[in-house]
Amino acid sequence: MNDKNTTHFGYEQVAEAEKARRVADVFDSVAQRYDLMNDIMSGGMHRLWKAFTIARSGVREGSRVLDVAGGTGDLSLAFARRVGRTGQVWLTDINNAMLTRGRDRLLDKGFLMPVAQCDAEKLPFPDDYFDCVTVAFGLRNMTHKEAALAEMRRVLRPGGRLLVLEFSQVWKPLAPAYDFYSFRIIPRIGQLVTQDEASYRYLAESIRVHPDQQTLKTMMESVGLERVDFFNMMFGVVALHRGFKI
Repeated sequence: MNDKNTTHFGYEQVAEAEKARRVADVFDSVAQRYDLMNDIMSGGMHRLWKAFTIARSGVREGSRVLDVAGGTGDLSLAFARRVGRTGQVWLTDINNAMLTRGRDRLLDKGFLMPVAQCDAEKLPFPDDYFDCVTVAFGLRNMTHKEAALAEMRRVLRPGGRLLVLEFSQVWKPLAPAYDFYSFRIIPRIGQLVTQDEASYRYLAESIRVHPDQQTLKTMMESVGLERVDFFNMMFGVVALHRGFKI
């Protein structure tokens, strides 16, 4: 197999096309109980991480926002409340099951907003359009991360910002306990709640092969984002990266 056409699927090395299919299978499987599992796995902390992201977004009344890999719509809902009637929020995801779940949740909350099923590496939006682009817990599942980051930068207007919320590299003294929780506890919870241990084992592995904080900062700079910084949360379990299009 040509190494140039392979990539990580957790700890496995697989063909790029196979990764896309297998990631789709993961999210098809977990979509209906995705939000419940987020609450259980993080002890509800994911809500605080997302609130911190919103606070750093600069989004206000009238802003245009793109939520990439937005899944079940947590960030889109929060942004919709911020931008008001004069703003615009697009919820996008490559996975139909997740996107449908997100659209239905938003409708249940009283928000009728545009949604698009699309690949983050080929965003169907014009250049220089959005004030803010976010991707939360989605970048690590993308095959060509630099291409996706470059696309997100492309659709930002000058002065706009990209926010990447993602699991990252934990503080080393905590790594053994974190590994035990990730590989022993989370897959068992996944089995109990979703009857799918394998998908949650993959999600734990995908965190370990995702670029660390400094590497992701460098990747964002390499696609032309400027003033890139990051904020560690929970000792680096999660990090928020922020970069600007100047």
